[in-house]
Amino acid sequence: MRIKLIANPVSGGDALPRIELACEALKRCGAEVDLYLTSARGDARKAAAQALTEGYDRVVAAGGDGTLNEVVNGIASLDLPIAFLPFGTVNVFALEAGIPKDLEAACALAVSGVARPITLGRVDEDLFLLMVSSGWDAEAVAHVRDGLKKRIGRLAYAVSALEVLWKKTPAPLTLVTDDGQLHRGFGVVVSNCRYYGGRYVVTPEASMFHDQLEVCLLRQGGRLAMLRFALMLVLKRPLREPFVEFFTLSSVQLQGDSVATQVDGDVGAPLPAKIEVLPQAVRMILPVTCKIGVKA
Repeated sequence: MRIKLIANPVSGGDALPRIELACEALKRCGAEVDLYLTSARGDARKAAAQALTEGYDRVVAAGGDGTLNEVVNGIASLDLPIAFLPFGTVNVFALEAGIPKDLEAACALAVSGVARPITLGRVDEDLFLLMVSSGWDAEAVAHVRDGLKKRIGRLAYAVSALEVLWKKTPAPLTLVTDDGQLHRGFGVVVSNCRYYGGRYVVTPEASMFHDQLEVCLLRQGGRLAMLRFALMLVLKRPLREPFVEFFTLSSVQLQGDSVATQVDGDVGAPLPAKIEVLPQAVRMILPVTCKIGVKA
């Protein structure tokens, strides 16, 4: 089996030692490995697109959710299966899919696992696996400090969120459903998976195997509402109406005055945005324990 390993050497701080171990583990599983190390944003996407014409049996993305997102965007078809080695800070997709934390086990899955088609979302011209969100949380992603992230990991996002909230109140936005109805809110999460920012659940009905996206619209504005939203997630309390409003949609438009957006944990273009579902868009190597529609 020929594998192209597309790896981010700075994922999670310093991933080079784990990348070297991954190469050895993949070879022990019987794979011929061609390693490509990224050096800038967009490299993984280009390398994945090239892999489509280079005769590989599968591509393995080693890094965080952002690296995996780029690989998926580069392949964007059912032609070449994709596996994931989670080396990032949060690794939401690995948590969602049940990909092992143990490197040997994850490499064995990457080589021997079965490819299954999954649904993706598309925001404007880019694909996403997990979610698109706009509002306070996206502002926090945009302003997180890299140095702090290296020192304290995922807690850097919480620090950034508090800093953003201290400086300004959340701006309003408008959600336009696929039947033309308008709904006003102060934050929105459009999900293809249940997990958000870790093992926190915003949209419990979301699944990478469904052919629609789940949407959670935060109806209330102000700093206290944002803090309440965060506290409910941390305490794993279900979000309920009228504090939020839920939708199941195949497409949605988000409008706002340059409201920040994040896509799979990385900074995206500010609003406006058009989002739609793409059923069975790529094939992922997933554990047999990854079930259709399993709830948190």
